[in-house]
Order: sequence, then structure tokens, then C-alpha cells
Amino acid sequence: MLESAAAVPPPVEAPVAAEQLAVADPTLESILVRLDTLEQNARQPAGKKSDDKGTGADGVDLSQEKWTVKLGGHVQMDYVLWPYADPPVPPSNYFEFRRLRLTADGTGYGVYDFRLQFDIEPESGDGTTSPVVDVKDAYLSMNELPLVHRWRIGNFFVPFSLEQVTNDRFSVFLERSIPTQTVFAADREVGMAVYGVSESQNATWTAGIFFDSISESQKERIDPRQGTRVSGRVTWLPFYDEASNGRYLVHTGAGVLYTDDFDDQVRFRTRPQIHEGPFLIDSGILAANTFTTGNIELATVMGPISVQSELFVSSVNMEDGQTPTLYGAYVYGSYFVTGENRNYERYGQHGAQFAGIVPFSNFFLVPGGWGPGAWEAKARISYVGLKDIDRGQYNDLTLGFNWYWTERIRVMFDYIHPVTSVDTPFGNSQSDILGMRFDVNW
Repeated sequence: MLESAAAVPPPVEAPVAAEQLAVADPTLESILVRLDTLEQNARQPAGKKSDDKGTGADGVDLSQEKWTVKLGGHVQMDYVLWPYADPPVPPSNYFEFRRLRLTADGTGYGVYDFRLQFDIEPESGDGTTSPVVDVKDAYLSMNELPLVHRWRIGNFFVPFSLEQVTNDRFSVFLERSIPTQTVFAADREVGMAVYGVSESQNATWTAGIFFDSISESQKERIDPRQGTRVSGRVTWLPFYDEASNGRYLVHTGAGVLYTDDFDDQVRFRTRPQIHEGPFLIDSGILAANTFTTGNIELATVMGPISVQSELFVSSVNMEDGQTPTLYGAYVYGSYFVTGENRNYERYGQHGAQFAGIVPFSNFFLVPGGWGPGAWEAKARISYVGLKDIDRGQYNDLTLGFNWYWTERIRVMFDYIHPVTSVDTPFGNSQSDILGMRFDVNW
């Protein structure tokens, strides 16, 4: 009898329904709802999205997703010397923290991203001489939209010029070329833009509308005249080596920038590719209401060798009826002695742009071993011509090298030789400038 009793199987409990578990555990209910949504989405035809509000690109309800935030920063220390300057040119030796930036990047809710970046400046570029906090980036983006990939609103780079939209963390020289930022290309402005990219990522297009030159320090404009900038940029990669992830490529592009100046006072001027010092070419204040600038871009990377160039042509509508045409151009090349190559982003933060350098071996020095980092030699020729308004021309030669300790730490050295013509502020002149930078970001 004992053996037969032991052989009787224990009673089987009835299975607990998923609904009963969900009631007992609200967290489990959320998981079950998401699994059900995934199952329904998998049954839909390819490309069809869920109609529920708050869904992501894959049709999954993301209304409960939260922001994921990453903090970063950027420090650049510059030391600039003028070994020689023609007597009319006032040399300006200086040390400064070129950039002291704090950044917060975030993504969330499946399709959104944002960036907030401040620059702690001893003085502002718009004339403020006391210490200020400049707003550099302050924007929100929505991605995966129909027809266009991205819509953005806030303060960010106007989509125009390859060199301008490439982040200064990845610039080859201490400063952008003389026809770019302070002459023909706009910096960051307040506005909105849309960005598109082809399925192969070999073509991109962007367009935006912005206010004209709102101060990064004052962060507002109270004036019946606001001014407008409208820009467009298209790029195409006729050649991109997929196997090497872009170690060999050819980039082309074109853009247009239209400006309706907010105070009808237009000025084109630039320093000798350093942050402080005299303006070596200056149009003076021109009574003009609008101006339109077009440009073309060309860049190639062939392993350790790279070449990049842009041409700018600007037509200015003067109030007296004249329409002078102004010109600018640059071309530069670099060569990695240690074999690395410039990295290219087919669809980066601001569209097609160059990215940072990753050394084959970081620089380190410890007992029993060392690493060289990455070494890059570089040369640049740049030009600004204001002859049509009798303000002369400015040619600039820059030679130097960059030493990348890691992908986020580097030392830069530039030798700059500016040459100006008779109609410029200091007449015929030649100078020699040495610029050095220690650059770290995280």
C-alpha cells in the first residue's frame, strides 16, 4: 500500500493566465503589451508603421522612453607669436584658452536628439569685452521623417561649406581658412533646417532658414528688423571604398547662402587665420541690403594623403545699385607619416563632413614600451579678393604638423605667412606667425 501511494503523481496546478499575472505585476503588464505590439508589427507588410501615437520608426510604442544624456567638454590652449611683421602691421603675441566648452548630448523617445553647448569666453566675438558665456549649440532634432531624414530647430551651424560644418575638434589647422567663417560662410545661427540622405548615403541635401547674426552672448534681438539667412547644400560621393570604410573616397558638393542683412550694413573682413590680431583685409561697412554667396566643394582621401578645396563667389546688392562680386578660395593637403587617414562621415551631425583621427597606436611612454601616436604634415594656400570694391586681396600660406596622442588629444603647430596688397588696411605687407595649440576633448 505504501508503494502504490508513492506512485500517485502530485496534483497538477491550473496554468496562470497572462492577464492574471499582469494584474499582479504592473511591470509584467508593460512587457506583455510591448511583446504584443512587436508581434503585431511583425505581421504588418514591410514599410508599414504603427498608427499609435508616440511610436518609433519601427512601430513600437516609445512613449515611455526617457532621455539618455552624455556630458562632454573641450579645452584648447593657444600660444601665438609674431617673429616678423612689416612695420605697418601691429604684431599681437598672445596666449589664450581658445575654447572652454561644456556639452550635453542627448537622445530619447526613439527619434529625438538634442545638444546644448556653452563656451566660457574671456571676451565675446561680437564686441563684449567682459567674460561671457556664449551659446554655441542649443537645438532639438527629430529623425526618421518621411522624405527628409532629419528636422532641426535651435542654434546650430548653417548648412553651407564643408570646412565650416566640420567640427573644430576635427579641423586640420588652428583656424578655418580665411574665406570661410568670418567672410563668406555663416557660423552658428538661430533657425531651423531639414536634412536628407540617399539610401546608399552617397548623396545628401540640406536646407535651412535662420535669423541673421543674432549675438551668441546676448541670445536675443529686440528690433523691428530681424534679418534672414537662407541656405542650401548638396553633396555627392562619386567614389567611396566600402571595403576600407572610406579610406579612399572622392567628395563633391555645392551650396548657396542668401542673406537679407538685418541692419543693411555688410562687412567682409578677416584675421590671418588666428583668433586674435589685426584684420589684414577689410571691406569696411558697405551700405547693402542683401548678398548671395555660392560655393563648390571638392575633397579626396587616398589613404594617408588627403586634399580639400572650396571656391566662394559672393554678389553684393549695394543700395546705390552696384553689384560687386567678391571671391575667396582655399586648397590644402595633409599626409599622415604614420599611415592613418582622415575619417569621413557620409551623414554626420551636420550632413557630409570630416570626423576625428584615430591613431593606429596612441602616444604613451612607460618603462619597457612606447607608442608614437599619429603624425600629420599639412600645407594650405588661401585667398580673399575684394578688388571689385577696391579693398585689395589677401593671400595666405600655412605649413605645419599635428601630433595626435589619442583620438581626443592632440598638439598642433602652424607657421602662417600672410601677404596683402596695396589696397588692404596695412598696404603691401608680409608677416610670419607661429601658432601652437594643445587640444583635448571628452
